[in-house]
Amino acid sequence: MRDWIERLGDIEPLEDAVFDAGLVAEMQAHAARTRARPVRFSTPTFKEYDSQEIKGCGKNAFPAFSITGGACALDCDHCKAKILEPMIPATKPEELDRKVRDLVILQGLQGFLLSGGSNRRNEIRYDKFYPVIEGLKRDFPEMRIAIHTALTDVAGAKRMEAAGVDTAMMDVIGAQETIEQVYHLQRPVEDFEATLAALSATKMEISPHIVIGLHYGRLLGEDRALEMVARYPTKALVLVVVMPFYATPGTFVTVPADDVGRIFLRARQVLPDRDVLLGCARPAGMHKRIIDAYAVMAGLDGIAFPAEGAVAVAEMVGRPWDQAHACCSIKLGQGESLRAGCAA
Repeated sequence: MRDWIERLGDIEPLEDAVFDAGLVAEMQAHAARTRARPVRFSTPTFKEYDSQEIKGCGKNAFPAFSITGGACALDCDHCKAKILEPMIPATKPEELDRKVRDLVILQGLQGFLLSGGSNRRNEIRYDKFYPVIEGLKRDFPEMRIAIHTALTDVAGAKRMEAAGVDTAMMDVIGAQETIEQVYHLQRPVEDFEATLAALSATKMEISPHIVIGLHYGRLLGEDRALEMVARYPTKALVLVVVMPFYATPGTFVTVPADDVGRIFLRARQVLPDRDVLLGCARPAGMHKRIIDAYAVMAGLDGIAFPAEGAVAVAEMVGRPWDQAHACCSIKLGQGESLRAGCAA
């Protein structure tokens, strides 16, 4: 049988892609440990998606809401609050309640992501929204609710848990320079680990995120962040890749795809028995196609909004796959039933 590096050239969307032959060979050497792991291609409905290999969902089955609209006090260099723009604004509790209930009736909503912009201490003020979550979970007990926590403490984590949040997500940053320079934040790395510890002490499913290349496109602190995550019983780890086109021109470089692939392989080795997922944010174009191919070959368990060729790579390496119309950190059921539920 031909090596993976040769077979990648047979996949039409990847025929012009350039892969690191040594890295691909290293991934192939670990294939026996990852081949049996299914890969889930997530197509959450907070943005439109369609590819030649899989289709998006016509229903708003899992949207994202922002309690601050497009506003964020940190205005981080990598994001400039633009990640909030595609989210549905819900700046008042009654507005969130009404919009969620309307989507349950009109589009069969199965769950949602609650997010928002941070204050200057990288905290999001969710307190007045918790009664809404309590009411929604009471009336729709099967609804799955995820939340971007930002930084919090033990009391804050307990309030999220008591309200009925199912999945908590946070960014884990392993370099003090990145916190201060990119996030414009005067808080230590230890505060990020303390948040991770507080969330992990609850019954919520914890899915921390690591932004690869967050320090202006350079790798800095990713290994330390992986070690922090490994110390706590999280449900999953979500990896994303910094997207320089959100930033001021000239401040960021694009992280080389091969470097991203090496982080994927490292994460798989550090967290061998945990879900490791590739989240929504990453550069577009051929870069994304190469990154997604590396994610499949490295044994990552899920990819959000997969690039063209990702399904073909999964089939090439012998990994079973399914599709979910939800945030990659949340599993709502088996892929077939989710695809069928979005046929209309």
